[in-house]
Amino acid sequence: MSPEGWLALWAAAFAGSHLVMSHPLRAPLVRTLSERGFLGTYSLVSLFTLVMTVRAYGSARAAGPPMLWQPGEVLWALVSLVMWGASVLLVGAFRRNPALPHPGAAALARAPAKGVYAITRHPMLWSFALWALAHVAINPTLPSLILSTAILFLSLVGAAGQDVKKRRLMGPAWADWAARTSFVPFGRQLAAPDGFALIGGTLLFLAATYGHGLMGASPAGVWRWL
Repeated sequence: MSPEGWLALWAAAFAGSHLVMSHPLRAPLVRTLSERGFLGTYSLVSLFTLVMTVRAYGSARAAGPPMLWQPGEVLWALVSLVMWGASVLLVGAFRRNPALPHPGAAALARAPAKGVYAITRHPMLWSFALWALAHVAINPTLPSLILSTAILFLSLVGAAGQDVKKRRLMGPAWADWAARTSFVPFGRQLAAPDGFALIGGTLLFLAATYGHGLMGASPAGVWRWL
């Protein structure tokens, strides 16, 4: 099998196992293994398939596949803005998120949708989706397309599945939250993130793009022009 074939196989295994274990198999696995056993199994499968995907991506990338187009500086600037926004969404998702498993989720779902939740009710998953789109735009090779497609699929199908699961688990609380928020960013209104997400996301963006160059990849973000 070609390096790209192995990458496609492991990327599909990573995305598929994640979705299947998060949704249709979660309840039967918890009944069989207990909650702790399920979380351990889920973590091991996710880590193993992720490591194999990264290794396969490295092998496919080493083959030196041609770019489908040459990204110019204007595209780099647009992608940098998208990645900054994705970083803001990701950081904001760690506060007051009713989608995360904790006892106060129902109360959070009844609260006003503010900050990143006024943008989308799935800020974390959309941050990954934006990451995938951005990386295809500035690294338009077949390995990048395979990996990014898997992440994009996992993020958006996972977000849709989360709506179904949370509506079943939280009932009216999630139904009310979904009615007041948007699946697609800015689908209901133009909104701004709060200070925590904005500052934290900006710091994450600066650190991640600085590390981009340290790992041997192309300079990214503001560091590309400094």
